[in-house]
Amino acid sequence: MRIMGLDVGSKTVGIALSDELGWTAQGLETIRINEEENVFGFERIGQLINEYDVTKIVVGLPKNMNGTIGPRGEASQFYAKELERLYGLPTVLWDERLTTMAAERVLLEADVSRKKRKKVIDKMAAAIILQGYLDSVK
Repeated sequence: MRIMGLDVGSKTVGIALSDELGWTAQGLETIRINEEENVFGFERIGQLINEYDVTKIVVGLPKNMNGTIGPRGEASQFYAKELERLYGLPTVLWDERLTTMAAERVLLEADVSRKKRKKVIDKMAAAIILQGYLDSVK
């Protein structure tokens, strides 16, 4: 019983998975998407859902600092609804304010090069989103 965490951006989706006990989150991969061409990566996410026996999906919801939901938040809401419709799994929208900045800070402190940061930032943000959710339900 694993939970999947997603950091949905306009060009990529970071993917993280919980361990089977639902205690810890690990970044898994980043997939490229293209919203303008309606390429959202749902097929790859479906493969991972089946491969890892995912039972719930947590989608990061980027709210504005004042708590309102802008265009990126609406895109995440759409993404969550589509996943629920396609795979019949419950989805949870999780406030992800500042998670990408937190991931960036961790990578900077670890002295990871800019090139390497770009490759892992989204899946790390997904892991931070998922870990926040996991910690809240303990």
